[in-house]
Parts: sequence; structure tokens; C-alpha cells
Amino acid sequence: MPLDLAREARQKAQAGCVDKAVPCQLSTHESEEHYGLLAEIDEYGTALWLYWQGAMTDTVVLQDCPASSAGPGGQGCCLFTGHPEQHTWEGAREAVSRLI
Repeated sequence: MPLDLAREARQKAQAGCVDKAVPCQLSTHESEEHYGLLAEIDEYGTALWLYWQGAMTDTVVLQDCPASSAGPGGQGCCLFTGHPEQHTWEGAREAVSRLI
């Protein structure tokens, strides 16, 4: 991850720090697009995500996915609104990481 993106992420993160290795949070997928959670931005349901595809890397602020599993005590999705593929409770996660 370029140093300027790492600095930007640290400035936007509530805690002022982000992990050095960021795993893709999407379920196993064929696409080369990956999203890794960097930090919660505020209490209003937005988060800072690292997006990468091939050599291209960027940060994006996205709204939390409002979906939850059925039934009492349903599990909320830990991704963002409009994410591709499955909700987090529906499938295995991708094992791809990007170092910061």
C-alpha cells in the first residue's frame, strides 16, 4: 500500500492506527477485486475500506451493510452496502491479504 494511503487511513481511523496486513473480507470469489476493513469511521455505520485490484490500491469510505440473517438474534453482515457475493454469515472468506 502506498505510504500516502497508509497515512490517510491512520488519520481517518478513530483509533489512529490500522493493521499492517489487511485480509479481503469478501467470501471466496473469482473476481480480482478485494476489500479489506481498515477502520470504523464513526458511530453512524461507515467504515474505511482498503480496495485493491491487481497493482491498483485505494481507500474508500462505505456504509455498513444493513442485512442480517433470519431468526431471533440474527447475525449482522460485516461488509458494506452493495457488496458483491454473499453476506459474511453465508460463506467462507477469501484468504487474500494486502500489506500496508
